[in-house]
Amino acid sequence: MKKDIHPEYKKTTASCACGNVLEVGSTKENIRVEICAACHPFFTGKQKLVDTAGRIDRFRKKYAGFDAVAASKK
Repeated sequence: MKKDIHPEYKKTTASCACGNVLEVGSTKENIRVEICAACHPFFTGKQKLVDTAGRIDRFRKKYAGFDAVAASKK
């Protein structure tokens, strides 16, 4: 490797919006993230839905009888 061209690698903190703080190694200082393993739905098992203009309700209403119709066609 060439000398004096690589950024300095140091210990820093990564702060999540949920309040979780992790000590990590990075070339940047004081990293801020929106979501981490402590609050991500995949790791916690909790699903957070962000409903924009009732899209989820419209989807559920549109496909509410889908299972019954699909079963009757078999």
